[in-house]
Amino acid sequence: MKTVRHELVVLGGGPAGYVAAIRAAQLGFDTACIDENPRFGGTCVRVGCIPSKALLESSHLFEEANHRLGQHGVQVDGVQLDLETMMARKDKVVETLTGGIDMLFKKQKVTAYCGRGKLRDVNSVVVEGDEPVIIEADRILLCTGSVAASLRGVEEDGDRIGNSTAALSYTEVPKKLVVIGGGYIGMELGSVWNRLGSEVVVLEAMNRIFPGIDSELANLAHRVLKRQGLEIHTETFVKSARVDGKRCVVEIQDGDPIECDRVLLATGRRPRTDDVGLESIGLETDNRGFIPVNENYETSVENVFATGDCIGGAMLAHKAMEEGVVCVERMAGMHTHVNYDVIPAIVYTHPEIASVGKMEDELKEAGIEYNKGVCPYGANGRARTLAEPEGRVKILADAKTDRVLGVHIIGARAGDMIAEAAAAMEFGASSEDIARTCHAHPTLSEAVHEAALAVDKRAIHTA
Repeated sequence: MKTVRHELVVLGGGPAGYVAAIRAAQLGFDTACIDENPRFGGTCVRVGCIPSKALLESSHLFEEANHRLGQHGVQVDGVQLDLETMMARKDKVVETLTGGIDMLFKKQKVTAYCGRGKLRDVNSVVVEGDEPVIIEADRILLCTGSVAASLRGVEEDGDRIGNSTAALSYTEVPKKLVVIGGGYIGMELGSVWNRLGSEVVVLEAMNRIFPGIDSELANLAHRVLKRQGLEIHTETFVKSARVDGKRCVVEIQDGDPIECDRVLLATGRRPRTDDVGLESIGLETDNRGFIPVNENYETSVENVFATGDCIGGAMLAHKAMEEGVVCVERMAGMHTHVNYDVIPAIVYTHPEIASVGKMEDELKEAGIEYNKGVCPYGANGRARTLAEPEGRVKILADAKTDRVLGVHIIGARAGDMIAEAAAAMEFGASSEDIARTCHAHPTLSEAVHEAALAVDKRAIHTA
């Protein structure tokens, strides 16, 4: 088997890995990046964030054409779904972005290896595949990501009963789809298939959907999504799910069995750390499978680092990217850091939900006094012109210092609007700072401005 040498080898080509590899190369490290899929980008680009957003956009346009264009004076008759073309567009978007990563690797001189990477010892990784190779390195960065979690009693076959990967490639619209899990993955993909004509039933074990989102926004989202046609059951425990002939059967605790055409299991993700050779270097995980690291992303084994989903925290691509960048910058002697108090989170249902910072529930539990400013979308001129009056912006500020502690938005394009809040919080802004910043008119961002004014009870456009 051939042996090669690099200064840094990155195990995993997802958001944490490929971004870290590019930044390391920019900093002068001779860098290699390994992924078992020839298309780098990880779950996010191949079977996660990107393809799901492509389908969300396409299905939203289908919904608009069927039900909303008429109010704009655009009469469309005979709208038909071409699912094959919709899926082809989604695949083309993925192909374009993975090809972009290949181009960036070549430009930055990152050496890519395709195959299953596994730790051999503290200074080398073996790549198994068509062209096996041993890579020796001064440093190893583990970016092994995460995989969809299973659920006891649910018999996945990867097709009729499967996870989000399967739900991104259905060849026909299921008449009835049961979604197990009311988090962002389940609700986003449930929304896609609901818009395309499925009867969608969501089963969530907790007392509300979106457990990690501000409760006020989650409750509003529940009402809106229910009105859109999703059947949502909270505090519902799934005992089993199986294929029975031409149908799937989902057994729930204290309820009648549910028959459906397909089952989407969306109960979260777990770190992928059980098949990468950690035992060969004596590196232990915690009781949930995550790799413990210090502030420099160093593991307990010298010169072995880890970032992204495999170390815990929010399983978000942008958080993983930031960690990858900071990790290699610290290897280079820089003093950068990730501010974990300012990591935005977005749900791409319609309306979108976006949050950054502390939730109102968290502030109450911690006994932190705060002031709140709210601006409903209905008071915003741009929202009205878009026919998107449903939503609100909420800003939470420290009662004594006025420093912004959290911003929560539900409404059209919330995911784009949250960037302003994140930038403000990163630099320690007060609600007064946002309120004194001139926002262009008419824009949705004016709702952020108005909410900031409302913190001090001096909103102009809301009663």
